Order: sequence, then C-alpha cells, then structure tokens
Amino acid sequence: MTFSDARDRIEILKLFKQPDYYKDMIALPLEALKEKYDRAVTAEDIIFYGYLYQEKKCFGLDYNDLIKFTLHIFHEREDIRLKWQQRLEYIMIDEFQDIDLLQYQLMETLCAYHKNLFVVGDPDQTIYTWRGANGSYLLDFDQHFPGTRTIFMMENYRSAPQILAAANSMIAKNTKRIQKQLLPQRPDGPPVICHFADTQEAEAKWIGEEIGRLHEMGVPFSDITLLYRAHYVTRTVEQVFLQEKIPYTIYSGVQFYDRMEIKDALSYLRMIVYKDDLSFRRIVNTPKRNMGKRRLAFLQEYAEQHGCGLYQALLDTLDDPVFKGTRARQFVTLIERFAIGYEDRPISEILAAILNESGYEAMLRTEGSQERLDNLAELKQSVYEYETSCGEESTLTHYLSHVALFTNADSADSKGKVKLMTVHAAKGLEFPVVFLCGMNEGIFPSRKVRTLEAMEEERRLAFVALTRAEDRLYLTRAEGRNFDGAPQYPSRFILDIDRPLLHFTQEPREGLIKETKEYIALSQKYMPKCESDIAFPVGQRVRHAVFGPGTVTDVDKDKGAHVVQFDSMETPRRISFRAKLEKI
Repeated sequence: MTFSDARDRIEILKLFKQPDYYKDMIALPLEALKEKYDRAVTAEDIIFYGYLYQEKKCFGLDYNDLIKFTLHIFHEREDIRLKWQQRLEYIMIDEFQDIDLLQYQLMETLCAYHKNLFVVGDPDQTIYTWRGANGSYLLDFDQHFPGTRTIFMMENYRSAPQILAAANSMIAKNTKRIQKQLLPQRPDGPPVICHFADTQEAEAKWIGEEIGRLHEMGVPFSDITLLYRAHYVTRTVEQVFLQEKIPYTIYSGVQFYDRMEIKDALSYLRMIVYKDDLSFRRIVNTPKRNMGKRRLAFLQEYAEQHGCGLYQALLDTLDDPVFKGTRARQFVTLIERFAIGYEDRPISEILAAILNESGYEAMLRTEGSQERLDNLAELKQSVYEYETSCGEESTLTHYLSHVALFTNADSADSKGKVKLMTVHAAKGLEFPVVFLCGMNEGIFPSRKVRTLEAMEEERRLAFVALTRAEDRLYLTRAEGRNFDGAPQYPSRFILDIDRPLLHFTQEPREGLIKETKEYIALSQKYMPKCESDIAFPVGQRVRHAVFGPGTVTDVDKDKGAHVVQFDSMETPRRISFRAKLEKI
C-alpha cells in the first residue's frame, strides 16, 4: 500500500466509522485511544487508529476533520449551532464552483437562520473535482434555494477580443454548462497565434525566438508567461532558455534538472563514470539500503585517513561488521557491473537499466509518485534525442558534461524573468503575454482522462489557461510520440476553436487535422460518461459469464475496456466497460 493509498483509505474509513470516530477523538483520553490502536488486528484498523492517535497526540486535525468536527458539534449541540447561525447575518462565498460536499453542508448549516447568502462563481472554471469540488452546486443553486436572484457578469475587461473569441468558441463544446458568452470591453488586439512544430526542440526554439522578438519590441520578460499542463513539459523549453540566455523562473515547481528524481537519476550515471562523493551521498541510500548517518560518518573518517573518496572507502571496508545488515554489497555490485564497458553502451539503455535494477523506479511506483515517473520518462526521451543528434559523440561522459550546463542554472532572483507555471497554478492570475505549450493529445488533455465528464473538466482547464492572457496568446504543439510510442496528435482543444479565430504560422500538414479528428472520435467512442461507469479497479477479482473468474490487470481508457487475466487463459482479454462482469 502506498502512502497516497493509505491516506485515501483513511478518508474512506472515516465515512464508514462516523460518528463513532468523532466521539473517540473528542471523548476518549489519549491513553484509551492508544489502547484501541494497540488492540487493532487488521491492517486497516492499525493504520486508521494509529492515525487518529497521532492526530490527538499532537492536538491536531487534518483539513477535512476541521469541517467534519464542526458539523458534528453543530449536530450534537443545538445551542452552539444557533449561536453561530445568529452571529453570521450575511454569508458571502467566492469561487463557489470549487466548493465540495463538506463545505456545502457547512454553508447550508450556517445560512439556515438568516437566509442571507451571496455566492460568486463561474461553472466554466470548475477544475478541482479531483479535490472534491462539485460544479453542480453552482449549476443547480437556484433549484436548491428557491427565490434566488442570478446576476450574469459577462463583461470582460482583461482580455483582448481575439482571445475571448477563441475561449468562447472552445468552451462552447462542453455540454454540461450554462450557455453564456464573455463580452470583451477592450479594443482589438493581435490574433491568437497557433504554431505546429516538427519536434519538441523545434517548438521550444520557436517559443524562445518569439520571446526574443517580443523583448526587442519592448515587452519586458516579466510580462511573459509560459503555461503547461504538467511540469515535465518544461524540459526542452528550459534548455532553450538557458542556451539563449532568456531569464526565467518556475512557479509552484522547480526547474526540470533541479527536481529530486532527475538529480537522483543523473547521480546514478555520475557514479558509473566518476564515483564522486556528491553523487555517492545522494544515492547510496536511495532506495533505502540501511546506509544511514552512522555508516556514512564511518566512511567519511576512513576516506579522510586514507586520502580517498567515499566509494573507494566503501570498497575497502565492505567486509567490516559495521555494514552487516545493509545492502552495501548489492550497491557496489550494481555500480561495478555498470562501470564495465559503459563507453560502448547507449546512454538511454544504461539509464533505463540502472533505474530499474537499482529499484529506484520501483520505489517511486510504491510511493504512487506518477509525476516523478513522468519526469523520468521525459529524461529518458531527452537522452534518446541527445543520442540521435550527437551520433558517435553521444557517450555517457559527453552527455554528463552536456547536461552540467542545465543543472547549474542561476535561479536566485525572479524579477524581470519569464514565468513558467502549470495552468492550475495560474488560476486567478493574469498576464500580458501567454504561451500555452504542449497542446497535444495525451498532454493537454492529459492521457489520464478516462471519462467524458473528466474531459469536460480538461476543457474547462484549457478555458482557464486561455483567459489568463490579456494582450497576446500563443498556442504551440509538436509532432512526436507519447511515452507509449503512439503518435502525438494536436490537442482537441485547438480543433474546438473555430478555424477563422486562429492564425497558424504555417498550415498544418495535409491530412493531419483529419487524422486527429478520427483519433479523437475513436477515443471518445468507448469512453464512459463518468467514473462510476468504470466498474472495477486494477486487482479486482471478477467473473465473466463465458470466461469465468479472473483479475483486472489494467484499464484501457482508449478502448473503453477492462484488461482481465482470466484463470482459464494464458493471455489477458479486453472486456468492454459495457460487458457484464460480476465482482467476486
């Protein structure tokens, strides 16, 4: 069970165990709660009561419990509830489209006395359903509160008319929304520019050149913002910015080559070639090998006495009793095996192999760190591209020298720099110039989108991105392949915008738009409407009327099917979401 799985399971258990667990937390002395934890038998109860014990021990409540306990007190104590209902004569709520069930229940309780409620929100900007937000609370507000007066504020003073026209055209493709049009209040500006590049590198280079041109025209770097769906998209852009000396800063994230998993991966490669102390300290205990501070101090003392590096110190003292019970020998074996003949192996092969054999990627999978795995996949892609472009000079030594340029970037001062951030981080902000990059199927919209309902949220997220721009808006994408090797098509959100509203730097290649529409139609054909239509998670035991019992091994969102390994068959079978599978 990963940490995120445990956290989610705790929240689910709270639903089943309320209101008992409220009483445990409020009424039970700390020692009694500790006894309940000590008596727990199942893994779930051990985790759950251990969590409650730690909460009470530090006099803390998690975010959801702050509201849950308030609602519980209001339910149990009418006098306290009435006190706060009378005290709060007017209740006003902003960003109402992002409200979740607990917040909605708290609002209902507090406004029940005076009934003076004022909410503000835009259902086209509901982008946090993964955190529990429910846009239907705003869409259906007047049904739940009869007599509501609704005021539409359509005038937009932020964006140029060309930008609003593109945003209006795109969001109109959503079906679950209030039909409305933003009305521009500013004079005309330049058209929305759309650039299709041949490669990710060409896309990044074009962005860099356009930013340079804008800067020469007098646009400050600080007025320019690059938005993207996921952090791994920034890798090629950062390389171009560093080469072209375009100052930049990343908000709500760190530079690609400064991310933990990238530094760890490069440290493994450096250990193969240089066996330097900095890399050794970074990865000798990552994943855990029981090589803690005491053993590192032992190696440091030996290295100082004998004038050698930490890795050599480990080689010399490997049989010392201090390393008993550790995985130090496995670490040495790993490094030594890769150090033999690395000059004759492709860098991409070395990187993939050492991340696998060291257990590093398995560690990230156990932690549920999908974003970090995505970043490693992007690093592997960059290594492959480096090999392709450098030919015979693409040795591991040359690559490490090449990548050192990108790992030593100065990022101390954020003033006067181009801003890089995810679309989620940009919500509520505005920028004179916006570049929205990586507009490919599988990137934006994300390949993780599994339902038609979730696809509408992705489109709302794209709407948020477009409406961050004040004066100029650029949409860019590149040809290439996804992590799974499938070709990358232009984002459906570009195609959602009426063609006359976009100015293409060059016409898309013949047949590309038709291929993209066919791909989108096929992907949506089998896509379920909502998560509840995806019946079973991976690992669930199921029974089919013909094939008998089996286990769900994967969910193929593109084909709208479970992948099931049936007990009676050697190979897995795809079973449509619409086919009847019974839970065992």
